[in-house]
Amino acid sequence: METSRMSKSQKHSDLMSDFIASIVVFLVALPLCMGIAIASGVPASVGILTGVVGGLLVGSLSGSLLQVSGPAAGLVVLFTELARQHGLETVGVIVIVAGALQFISGCFGLGQWFRAVPPSVIHGMLSGIGLLLIGSQFQVMFDKTPVGSGLQNLLAIPNTILQLFTPSNQQAAALIGFATILIVLLWEKVAKGVLKTVPGSLVGVLLATAGCVLLNLSVKHVEIPAAIFDSLRLPTFASLQQFKTFELLLDALALAFVASAETMLTAAAIDKMSLSSRTDYDKELRAQGIGNFCAGFLGLLPITGVIARSGVNVKTGAKSRLSTILHGIWLIGFVLLLPSLLRMVPISSLAALLVFTGYKLFLSKEAQELRKYGKAEVAIYGVTLGSIIVFDLLTGVIVGVVLSVAKLLYVFSHLSIVVEKQPGTAVQVLRLSGAATFLSLPKLAQALEAIPDNSELHVHFESLEYVDHACFDLLMNWEKQHTATGGVLVIDWGALSARFYEGRKQFQEATMSSTSPS
Repeated sequence: METSRMSKSQKHSDLMSDFIASIVVFLVALPLCMGIAIASGVPASVGILTGVVGGLLVGSLSGSLLQVSGPAAGLVVLFTELARQHGLETVGVIVIVAGALQFISGCFGLGQWFRAVPPSVIHGMLSGIGLLLIGSQFQVMFDKTPVGSGLQNLLAIPNTILQLFTPSNQQAAALIGFATILIVLLWEKVAKGVLKTVPGSLVGVLLATAGCVLLNLSVKHVEIPAAIFDSLRLPTFASLQQFKTFELLLDALALAFVASAETMLTAAAIDKMSLSSRTDYDKELRAQGIGNFCAGFLGLLPITGVIARSGVNVKTGAKSRLSTILHGIWLIGFVLLLPSLLRMVPISSLAALLVFTGYKLFLSKEAQELRKYGKAEVAIYGVTLGSIIVFDLLTGVIVGVVLSVAKLLYVFSHLSIVVEKQPGTAVQVLRLSGAATFLSLPKLAQALEAIPDNSELHVHFESLEYVDHACFDLLMNWEKQHTATGGVLVIDWGALSARFYEGRKQFQEATMSSTSPS
């Protein structure tokens, strides 16, 4: 009886935790959903409805109980580029196909493989997205339209700042935008106790909106249609017919890859934050696929797992998927019942939130920590970021992956061999460093064959990171031949054997760490 009471009490406590968490997640999601939609070139209501699908549908099917899905800042750049190239109707079809690819991948157990992207490439991709987001949304923060490509938007920032000194409506919009960022920064510093549960993004938008209304500033505001469902765009037969070219399939693959990689990265982070969270990656991938298939069919934004909303969900004590589902209900309820409040929000304030988000993506803690793993990782990160800025997202990721594979091949094939002769003696010293694999076996064999028959050879392998079976056998066989001709080989076979088994383990661990995000 007592156990039953405790069980009911625990269930009630968990329900309250999920309820409170859902309110906080909703407050974080609302301004972000609107801002991401406007940044993507669609009405704010489309972003909110995308959040509803992410909460109700993906949340119900998710393989990660505490992950929150919805429109993501990380997909703005890719979505806007696709919309510019093909038009919004065709992008809807691309999102449908991307969702189908995600679902099929999950059915074939490929969920973990979407995590098999080197950390330097992942963080280079996110930093590149962040920088492009800053470039485009900085223009919107001034009530301007982005000037063109990502690089063009970035180069236009100085000129946009100079316009602050020219009297215009853009000054008012910029004032609202910078005030929003300042409020968010101050709130993160000064908020204590229960106030910390109130998201700074919401406080920033609310105060910026209040200031805009009180000062009667002439700036652009969010547009919400009288009938919110009028913003849905069902695919037409003509748009479906357009999906015939290899280019569009490649675009769908790129969208599926980026959305899945971001989702899996978020799920892995949530698993680290909460001991009760254990993600089923294949199930999560299927859920994301279904969500994107439906989002594309309804003409909404692509969906992915998002770290900001998911992190808030965990930190505010969510216990189950109920909090994610409820936040979707609050989103649809708010936009249906209180659309007039949303129409008061200045667009520059929402753009400022995305500029701030882009800044955090660009200068993330994880990206800065890549220096601990060597100059090669930093170089791959830099090349990936640069390729995304100069070319496009897919090209940047491909370049980064190719460089990571090349680095891995170099690390496990490069062997340095130094032979030193002791003056006045028949003793020679062979120093090995790097990785002794079958790829470097000819080089090692050539060095051993150059040793005189009657000499005494001392082999030092303290700097050897890895030795495989082929090189291990070569040394053993060479010792027999060298001894038969009157020579001596001085080597610690026990230690070398241990290095062989230890090296094999390190090789496996290094391979895994090079193909999974930190």
